[in-house]
Amino acid sequence: MDILNLTKQDGRYLTLYSNTKVDGIDKNFIPSPNKEMINPTPHLRYHPLRGEWVAYANHRQNRTFLPPAEYNPLAPTKNKEIPTELPDGTYDVAVFANLFPSLVPSQVLQKSTAIPLQIPGMDAGVDIVEADGVCEVVVFSTDAKTNLSLLPLDHIKLIFKVWGHRYLEILKINPNIKYIMPFENRGVEMGVTLHHPHGQIYAYPFIPPIPARELELQLKYYNEHAGIGLLEQMVKDELSFKKRVVVETDSALSFVPRCARYPYEVWSMPKRPVENFNQLTDNELTDLATTLKSTLLKFDALWDRESPYLMVIHQASTDGLPHPEAHLHFEIYPALRTKEKLKYLAGTELGAGMFANDCIPEEKAQELREVKIQL
Repeated sequence: MDILNLTKQDGRYLTLYSNTKVDGIDKNFIPSPNKEMINPTPHLRYHPLRGEWVAYANHRQNRTFLPPAEYNPLAPTKNKEIPTELPDGTYDVAVFANLFPSLVPSQVLQKSTAIPLQIPGMDAGVDIVEADGVCEVVVFSTDAKTNLSLLPLDHIKLIFKVWGHRYLEILKINPNIKYIMPFENRGVEMGVTLHHPHGQIYAYPFIPPIPARELELQLKYYNEHAGIGLLEQMVKDELSFKKRVVVETDSALSFVPRCARYPYEVWSMPKRPVENFNQLTDNELTDLATTLKSTLLKFDALWDRESPYLMVIHQASTDGLPHPEAHLHFEIYPALRTKEKLKYLAGTELGAGMFANDCIPEEKAQELREVKIQL
């Protein structure tokens, strides 16, 4: 993996990655849509009834929203009069600091001219702290017309390596980070504002509620079962039961979990417990790339349309301690329950947190398993 670190015109960092060699970059012109960085002013407020933090970032109200193709900010710059986020040149994947972040390193916030920690008229009962964190954009390809499922396996493996590299690099940018979560929103149904294939990375100064609960239960199970991980056991159970398995390779698998909350929810993971992408062997990276690509292709082939989804990656926390209980995995939540019907969250789901699934996991797994695809 070849890596080139650059600084954009507005001061934000940009890192280019390639399976061969990053080449053809005009280092005298590293573009950005703005000549100066937008003054980010996010902050966090504590929610006393839920025991969690909420981010507020009013500068995001003006972020780019579904621009025409000729003004795609994630495409390489072809006209210097219309600069995008990326330079022209030869490379495969790009990562840069989000122009409209919800979380910003504290050292950047402290240089801001408008830190909103003292808000006029704010009552004394509101707990407000800096939104100390990191938000990055990961551009999967320079080709605006592709998507993650259509990329070659070596390219998907490179994206996995990029996620592993960012896991380490983000801690250099902000040592206060406690949890790093890559994710991808795909499709307007999921609120996507840019169609170019890309994902994001959010790095938090705490472990957010959902992965915190997952990690808590994984540790409890690990301690109660003589060092057997919870997801490690689920993998064994799924391979034994077989009816919920969607794709299996030598060292990875995708399956509809027995507890699926969405009709076509799928989890994808290596069979061996690893804490993050950096612990995977080259063969495991290949198998995981094959498993994920096959799963995403099945989603698209199911109804002969590009399937909208949210895909999140859960991994170990970044506290510097070993976490043998953690098991790197993808959780994929497709937005559709039929070809034309969306899965909307209802009162019991949003108001109470108890999901109601209209579909049986074993039936949906069989449906996906039987979809014919070509890698």
